[in-house]
Amino acid sequence: MPAFTHAIGFDDLPFEREWRGDVRIVGTIYAQTTLHGVVSGKVRRDGRNSAAELTHLVNTCLFRPHLHLILLQGVALAGFNVVDAHKLSRDTGLPVMVVARREPDMERIRAALLDKVPGGKRKWRLIEKLGPMEELRGVYVQRVGLSIKDAGVALHHLTLTGNIPEPLRAAHLIAGGVGSGHSRGRA
Repeated sequence: MPAFTHAIGFDDLPFEREWRGDVRIVGTIYAQTTLHGVVSGKVRRDGRNSAAELTHLVNTCLFRPHLHLILLQGVALAGFNVVDAHKLSRDTGLPVMVVARREPDMERIRAALLDKVPGGKRKWRLIEKLGPMEELRGVYVQRVGLSIKDAGVALHHLTLTGNIPEPLRAAHLIAGGVGSGHSRGRA
């Protein structure tokens, strides 16, 4: 059983509210709390290509043979490009853990998806399929392909500063710095 010490974490670059094209995403590859690599790609704002793009980035990354886990900061990139975490796990052969600093307002997300986002019903089903978020080690998680115990082990090995695992914290910092010229610090 892997110790969940090698992970890739993804976040998206900031974008203007009215932007409707592709949004750059950043992935950082870590061995415990040491950065070993960075990848980047693009997903469509409010689109449906996030799982395919993440699968491509993970499976073609030089560090793929060492990876134990995929981390996502929330279940969507580029607005409401909801990641099909089950498909991502299946297509990469890796477990997926969604991490959030706070428990999301699921009713508000559901209403936004169903009332304002093309394909919102499908996207809401993907979120429902993940089940409720679970509080663990100061964050909230959803998981595919790993137990709650393994999720705790992964958070232990991959977290250095605060409660957010380093792959997500660094991806957020890099995305902010590249996207807006400076990072804001918190992931």
